[in-house]
Amino acid sequence: MTRNVLVVGAGKSTSYLIDYFLEKASRENLHLTIGDINPDGIADSVKNHTACTVISLDIFQEEDRKKAIQESDIVVSMLPARMHMKVAHDCISFEKHLVTASYVSKEIKTLDEQAKAKGLVFMNEIGLDPGVDHMSAMQIIDRIRDKGGEILLFESFTGGLVAPESDNNLWNYKFTWNPRNVVVAGQGGAAQFIQEGTYKYIPYNKLFRRTEFFKIEGYGRFEGYANRDSLKYREVYGLQDVLTLYRGTMRRVGFSRAWDIFVQLGMTDDSYTIEGSEGMSYRDFINLFLPYSPTDSVELKLRHYLKIAQDDIKWMKLQELNLFDAKKIIPLKNATPAQILQYILEDSWTLDEDDKDMIVMYHKFGYKLNGKQFQIDANTVVKGESRTHTAMAKTVGLPVAIATLAILNKKITTPGVQIPIQKEVYEPILEELKEYGVVFKEHEVTYLGYNPESVYDR
Repeated sequence: MTRNVLVVGAGKSTSYLIDYFLEKASRENLHLTIGDINPDGIADSVKNHTACTVISLDIFQEEDRKKAIQESDIVVSMLPARMHMKVAHDCISFEKHLVTASYVSKEIKTLDEQAKAKGLVFMNEIGLDPGVDHMSAMQIIDRIRDKGGEILLFESFTGGLVAPESDNNLWNYKFTWNPRNVVVAGQGGAAQFIQEGTYKYIPYNKLFRRTEFFKIEGYGRFEGYANRDSLKYREVYGLQDVLTLYRGTMRRVGFSRAWDIFVQLGMTDDSYTIEGSEGMSYRDFINLFLPYSPTDSVELKLRHYLKIAQDDIKWMKLQELNLFDAKKIIPLKNATPAQILQYILEDSWTLDEDDKDMIVMYHKFGYKLNGKQFQIDANTVVKGESRTHTAMAKTVGLPVAIATLAILNKKITTPGVQIPIQKEVYEPILEELKEYGVVFKEHEVTYLGYNPESVYDR
C-alpha cells in the first residue's frame, strides 16, 4: 500500500529531503506530495517524477490545506516556524504525524496531550541546529553517563559558512541560510549561559565583542558568539548540575568584530521603519546613522565616530560591501534598518553559481569518571555540492527525511510533542547520516574546565 508523504514548503533547505523521499519511493512504497505557494520554482526533474505530485498550496486557504493534510499519511512542515500551528491543528484533527525542523514553540507544546492521546508523533527540532546538535550531543552525553561519568562542561557551536574554495571575500562569509536570521541574530534579550559555575549575561550591544575561539583540524581557527539562551538546555539534556553550559554560533575569526559595527550604528534594528527608504542610496542609508557635519564625508564621519583606522581590516570590510556607493539604490519602501541592511548584504553575500557552502559543528564535553577529569572534543565538517544542494540543505533536510520514514515504519513510536534526544530517535538517524558524510570525529584531550579549588572571581 502506497504511503503519502506531504511536504509543505519547498524552500532552500528541501533539496536533499525531496531527493531522499524520491530515491526511497519505490522500495518504501512512498508517494511524495509537495505543496508550495510558488510551485514554479520546483525543478522539472522533481515535478516529472512518477512518485511525486506538486501542488500549489497556500496554507492560509483552509479548504486546500485541510484536503492535502487529510490525504496524507504523514506531514513534513518546512514552513517558517510561525506558520506551523495551522498545519499542526489539522494534523491533530486528521490524526497525522508531524515533523518539523523548527524550535518547539509554546503554542505547539499545548498540543502535546492531544498528540499523545491519539498516538501521534510530533517531532520537532530535527534539522541541523536544532537537530543534529541535539542528537550528536546526547549520544556522547548518554555514553558518558552509561559509564558512570558526571558531566561538568558542555559547549556547542554551529556555523553555516562558505567552503574554503569559495571563500573570496574579506568577511569569509556568504549567506547559506535565511539572511534575515543572520541580520537579527542575538536580539530579543541578553545571551545567558553558565560558565565555570557562574551565571553570565551578555547584552545585545556587547554580544559580538565577547567571542570564544577554537580550532578545527584541517580547517583552521573559528570564533563563536553566544546564543540567546543556553540555560534552557540544562533541563533538555538533563544537565541541571553542569558547571559550564554554553551554546553559540560559529564564524571565521574577525567576523564578529566587524559585524559589531552594524550593531553599534543601529543598522540591525527591526523595530521601526525608515520613511523614504525607497530610492535611497547605500551611502545615504549609512549617513542616517552618523552625526551631522557640514564638511566631513560619510567615510570620515564613520571612522571618527567608531574610531576605526583607515588601514583597519574592519574598514576594508565595509568598503568591500559598497556601503558608500551613491549609485547603488535601495528599492524597499518604508523598510526597517534590518531589512535594508539585509538587502545590501545579499548584494555581496549571495552564493555564486559555482560556490559551495560548509557546515561546521563543534562540541566540547568535560566530565568526571572514577575521580579523574576528562575532555572529549567532537566535530563534523560537511561541504555542499552546489548552490542548490548545499551543506545546509543536506544537514537540515536529511535528518527530517530520515525521521519521517522512521516514524512511518514504526521505528520511532513514542507519541507527543518532542525533540530528538532519545536513543530511539538519535541512534538510527545518526547512523544513517554517516552514509551521507555527516560523521563526527572525536578526540580525547586534557580537561581544561572548572577547577573547584580556584578562589578568584569569574
